[in-house]
Amino acid sequence: MKKLGISKNVFVLGLVSFFNDVASEMIYPLVPIFLTSVLAAPVAIVGLIEGVAESTASILKVISGWLSDKRQKRKPFVVLGYSFSAISKILLGLAYSWPFVLLARFIDRFGKGTRTSARDALITESSEASVRGKSFGFHRALDTLGAVIGPLIALLAIHFLDNKFRLIFFLAFIPAFIGILLLLFFVKEKEKEANSSPTFHFHWRNLDPSFKIFLLISFIFALGNSSDAFLILRAQNLGLSLILVVLAYVLFNFTYALFSTPAGIISDKIGPKKVLLTGLLLFSAVYLFFGLARSSLLLWFLFPIYGIYMALTEGVGKAYISNLVPQEKTGTAFGIYQTTIGLTTFFASLIAGLLWTYIDVRLPFIFGSLMAIISAFLFIILEKKIKPVKI
Repeated sequence: MKKLGISKNVFVLGLVSFFNDVASEMIYPLVPIFLTSVLAAPVAIVGLIEGVAESTASILKVISGWLSDKRQKRKPFVVLGYSFSAISKILLGLAYSWPFVLLARFIDRFGKGTRTSARDALITESSEASVRGKSFGFHRALDTLGAVIGPLIALLAIHFLDNKFRLIFFLAFIPAFIGILLLLFFVKEKEKEANSSPTFHFHWRNLDPSFKIFLLISFIFALGNSSDAFLILRAQNLGLSLILVVLAYVLFNFTYALFSTPAGIISDKIGPKKVLLTGLLLFSAVYLFFGLARSSLLLWFLFPIYGIYMALTEGVGKAYISNLVPQEKTGTAFGIYQTTIGLTTFFASLIAGLLWTYIDVRLPFIFGSLMAIISAFLFIILEKKIKPVKI
């Protein structure tokens, strides 16, 4: 781990995320197709389910983040969260109507909401400030590598199991369980004194102004950043078969994994602001072309570029936030940020579903492109007011 320039905790948490994402991504590209093709649910229902699922995770992120700050313990929340997500794979295999899929996705995102802020705070505590971009980038790389392997396993399963979606969902429990075992036995957390504050008081005025500005920019961007399920449905809409849709999704995750660590290293050297701005502009271009595309051929260029956008923003964004707040408050800060983004994603997915169903399938992507341009413009104008705290 020292040769990689990261701590043991970061390395193991990367492996945990790898196995969890193998499990999640074995099923994620299949869920919207399972809903629309097997359970005959309309696309608007896909938007509703994804919106409810993501908003559930988001509401919990601020609560679990604050609790982990108060107790100064991260690992119990991370273990509990990954356990819920593992159980959701079994529940999804039992679904015979879309409300049961909603329940399974709710449980899965309940787990994500419980673990994410505490896990990111644990990564922060396990990393030197000078390599946080690299640490978060490495974590995202392993996480996303799982998102490459998972769909490939799904493709093999589709072929050999004759499109038995539910059996694939059951099999996804296995890698999820391996991740939990790694977490239990190999991640060690330093003992810290619990925060003595007896109650939770959230006051907007007490938030750091730099954090508020970044939160506002992220909120505007998130209004147009609907669930990736719509990218999958758009690929199917443009004529890709189930296998080709999954392969396109694999290509997206491959580039995401490939560029995550380099993006983190670059952000450590030149600062995360420039990297994030590049990501916003790239997203705008990709979404615009997703909307305007008339041939599925273009998708083989758009999916990998979308992966580069993710690499430039996901891990780098978390490293950026970790430099805007004191370390003992990172759980709460990550929670507030992720809750805001996730709740906004609920409305973004709902809006996208309605635009797709009742107006035009191209509009969700054109709308997302416009929101990204606006947020990038604000980032350029307001970035001088965003200053890191001294940690």
